[in-house]
Amino acid sequence: MAQHYSSFDRGGRRWLFQRLTAVFLIGVLAFHFMLLHFVNHASDITFLGTQARMSQVSYFATMWLFLVTATFHGVNGVYNALVNQGLTGSRKNAVKYLLGVAGLLLVVQGTRVSLAMTTLI
Repeated sequence: MAQHYSSFDRGGRRWLFQRLTAVFLIGVLAFHFMLLHFVNHASDITFLGTQARMSQVSYFATMWLFLVTATFHGVNGVYNALVNQGLTGSRKNAVKYLLGVAGLLLVVQGTRVSLAMTTLI
């Protein structure tokens, strides 16, 4: 019989954060689809329009939070999937730090792009 690994303790912090980020991502993704696929059609989206949206504090904050939340959710999900497959010991630590650095670099680069697309700063 195969041994069952679980990286999540039901009701623990990691379990809760994975669920909370999923709910937030579903809400923001619905907002994105509504705004950019039904209110504005794909053929109407331009760089200047994107810059105008990103220059609204509320839109910028929502998109930046989406970036951070999606990064956490994805990195945490990949890490926990690997742990659930039996990753242990020094490999587990190496993967944890590698994914952490990759996530941090993704947020930094996404923030740089977001700031380049706004007139707020």
